[in-house]
Amino acid sequence: MIYRTVGIIGAGPSGIAAGVQLTRYGIATVVFEEKAVGGLLRNANWVENYPGFPNGIKGIELAYRMEEQLRGIGVELLAQGVRRVEWDGKLFRVFTSELEVMCEVLIVACGTRPRQLSERQVHPSARRRIFYEVVDLNQPRHTKIAIIGAGDAAFDYALNLAAENQVEIFNRTDIRRCLPLLWERAKNNPAIRYMPQTEVLWVEAEGEKGLRLTLSRRGDIETRSVDALLVAIGREPRLDCLDPALCRQLEALETSGRCYRIGDVKNGIFRQTAIAVGDGLRAAMQIYHTVMEGCL
Repeated sequence: MIYRTVGIIGAGPSGIAAGVQLTRYGIATVVFEEKAVGGLLRNANWVENYPGFPNGIKGIELAYRMEEQLRGIGVELLAQGVRRVEWDGKLFRVFTSELEVMCEVLIVACGTRPRQLSERQVHPSARRRIFYEVVDLNQPRHTKIAIIGAGDAAFDYALNLAAENQVEIFNRTDIRRCLPLLWERAKNNPAIRYMPQTEVLWVEAEGEKGLRLTLSRRGDIETRSVDALLVAIGREPRLDCLDPALCRQLEALETSGRCYRIGDVKNGIFRQTAIAVGDGLRAAMQIYHTVMEGCL
């Protein structure tokens, strides 16, 4: 069993910022991250609103820089996923597949998970060929990729992939929910085809790697053969590792300064790197003042 003052679940921008600041304060902190450091920032094609980068920066490059700072300052990072978190009335008990960590303060920075297509839309043989994060596509080249969605993520993914692939964006309505500049860039990119009033009814495997899509397009039924399908239809908070009893006490624990939800896990549509970093810094500073006042 390991004891730390603060446990942070997730090494996205908010978790990184909190971990760096707490380590600067000399507070014993451990960060849990099952996947790559950087969270959804790794999906971003081009980040243009993060201060200090007047010409913008690729999301994955910014994630690498944050990871370098995290490791450089000596933040304890455990490359393990959190399976369950419990509250025993005095301490949080964080369980991974390999160990148990006790901590006095918990920072929940585990972000969001993508909403998935329903079972009635996907043949079981095709489910493993559908992607919900652009980084999982592993930098495809010379392929035909379909994207479902009409928000910032869908258009950002399309612009990311269109450099070396042909991309089709399917929007089941006429309403686009992306930034105007993303729409303008996608509209002017010959490798991207935007298709409104197009709903994906059925997805099935085709050949060894491809997919066959059945679409309803403006009331007509069509089929499409693609090499990959990327789904960007929204996200929801990732809180499944929290014990139900803990979830029922979450609000009270937050009020007392024992638990903090930061970053995308609580920010809804306001999923921005700068906001997440600010959340992390604020939580770390609040914890520091709580420690200094002897309230833990």
